[in-house]
Amino acid sequence: MTKFLPWLRLLAGLGILTALLWWHSTDAFVDALRAVDAGAVAVALALGLLTTVLSAARWWLVARRLGLRLPLGGAVADYYRSQFLNAVLPAGVLGDVHRAVSHGHRAGDVARGVRAVFLERLAGQGVAIVAGVAALLAHPALVSAMAPALVPAGAVLAAVPLLARWRRRALAPAFADVRAALRAWPAIMGLSVAALAGHLALFVVAARLVGATAPLLTLLPLLLLALLVMVLPVNVGGWGPREAVLALAFGAAGLGSAQGLTVSVVYGVLTFIAALPGAAALLLKHREDVPERRDEAPQRLPALVGAGQ
Repeated sequence: MTKFLPWLRLLAGLGILTALLWWHSTDAFVDALRAVDAGAVAVALALGLLTTVLSAARWWLVARRLGLRLPLGGAVADYYRSQFLNAVLPAGVLGDVHRAVSHGHRAGDVARGVRAVFLERLAGQGVAIVAGVAALLAHPALVSAMAPALVPAGAVLAAVPLLARWRRRALAPAFADVRAALRAWPAIMGLSVAALAGHLALFVVAARLVGATAPLLTLLPLLLLALLVMVLPVNVGGWGPREAVLALAFGAAGLGSAQGLTVSVVYGVLTFIAALPGAAALLLKHREDVPERRDEAPQRLPALVGAGQ
């Protein structure tokens, strides 16, 4: 059953998008594409650079606390690559998996490399979860409206008891790494809060682009809920639950579910634009790797010639 979970998550995300298209047609998506102009692209790239550097610095700090070598410049490039892969591949986490494993190989400790990325992502998502729950508590009227979108969270939480099957011996290194990372928790939390502010700023830009004139005090709780549900691994490159939540939240707030869906689509487009430097980072990485493989033949040639003589 476990091997089918990624496909079930993908199907769930596709199902949500299909339902939204059926309910709202394609108008929200067309309006979203029309709203994105050159200025929005520039802002998306600038905010994307800011949040990427902050998140990469968080990863760099965690990795150092775990005893892993990770240059800050390399962390930024790797983070850009992972964001681009997350945006174009299903589930929205495969880029992080690639980042964790590749860094682990370079550092000589794959298990610790994976734990470094897990703890880094946990810190960022933990701040988003706390902020999202606070937004729900501050607006109780939204809870009933958001119930259909929050049901998947129960399924995710239901999987937590599975951790009890792990052997204590297997968990011991993880606990040690958690303790090491916690020594830098003020800096890690500060970077996470700053990165969250950057994501919210991009959400606000998306809302203003589609003509949402509601005050920030009205918009921010709704946007925090979207970030909260994006933590769930039930999406297609980040799409699905986010659109459903914003459509429900905007509708519950009296702003119109269609506008909420359009805001979410614009945000999705802007985040993809913000991740595009990751495509360039992937190409540069490929070009750097190719000469290394080609140079192997000339280096072995003298030895082969000597053996023939």
